[in-house]
Amino acid sequence: MYWSLLEAAKNTPFLTPFQAQCEASKPNSPSPTMAPSLSQSLVPKPPPRKFAAAATEEYCCEFGSMEYFALCGLGGILSCGITHTMIVPLDLVKCRIQVNPTKYRSIFNGFSVTIKEEGYGGLSKGWAPTAIGYSMQGLCKFGFYEIFKVFYGNLMGEEYSYLYRTSLYLIASASAEFFADIALSPMEAVKVRIQTMPGFAATLRQGAPIIWKEEGIGGFYKGLVPLWMRQIPYTMMKFACFERTVEALYKFVVPKPREECTYAEQLIVTFAAGYIAGVFCAIVSHPADTVVSKLNQAKGSSAMQVAKSLGFMGMWKGLTARIIMIGTLTAAQWFIYDGVKVYFRMPRPPPPTMPESLRRKLEEKQQ
Repeated sequence: MYWSLLEAAKNTPFLTPFQAQCEASKPNSPSPTMAPSLSQSLVPKPPPRKFAAAATEEYCCEFGSMEYFALCGLGGILSCGITHTMIVPLDLVKCRIQVNPTKYRSIFNGFSVTIKEEGYGGLSKGWAPTAIGYSMQGLCKFGFYEIFKVFYGNLMGEEYSYLYRTSLYLIASASAEFFADIALSPMEAVKVRIQTMPGFAATLRQGAPIIWKEEGIGGFYKGLVPLWMRQIPYTMMKFACFERTVEALYKFVVPKPREECTYAEQLIVTFAAGYIAGVFCAIVSHPADTVVSKLNQAKGSSAMQVAKSLGFMGMWKGLTARIIMIGTLTAAQWFIYDGVKVYFRMPRPPPPTMPESLRRKLEEKQQ
């Protein structure tokens, strides 16, 4: 799937706004309207941009090349795998509040009860399926997002992909998350059962064979549909809100253009935009997250049955913990992901600006 999308993009003759900015930055280059085929690189290598931190540094790869997308996938593995594994204790308490609010009444009470009954080691339950599952999800989430953003942007053309860039972010992220959840679902099923089912296995090595023996392959994917319901809106908000927040921060808050900011300053903006996006992500995806947690605990139940049994208010249990968790998580993920791009000297196009051709058209209409 990953490479077939690259092959399909070869035949699309337009530049996205991100590519056009790189092309326009070349000295003595004509205004770009047509793109070379992907086999010739989606974008000619841009000249080094002047950063306060690195004035003459060249890029390690071309924007839109296979190496670029592969490094984006690596960034996704690190950003999602590391961050989700680090917050396993908070995730465990959040899941227990969702499935047993009578016993686990709040975040602090949940930690207290867990430590009292299972010791501090109980807070690390489910770390292995979390690390593996969310690393796989991160590979698909970020890697496919970059591919789909270029692919759909090429289909839309330079002007439309600028005018409807929020829609572009939404459809690209939704497409990426569809595949990311397929990669995540088996490990998520094991993780939730380890964390919320008393008497179930304590490790991935013990838990996975039990699910396979009792329910077969379907046991690993019974939560896929509610996972889509949770993760696709979450990811759409995560990417679209982040992209537009970064654009707004550089336009209205940061006192100097992005190209004049140091890498450290750029990463601070990335973290701030990520946290803002994370708060909205948590709210949008929380009801479905509650259903996923309860569904994997309740054998033989459907998502609709679980939703009805929980009721409207029941699906919002644990929201505070999720906002804290997802806000911090999303900010850290974007920080790590952008940090990987900086470390490997990958192309990082600035926030999109209006194409010159579109600017001329608007000026002509006003005359």
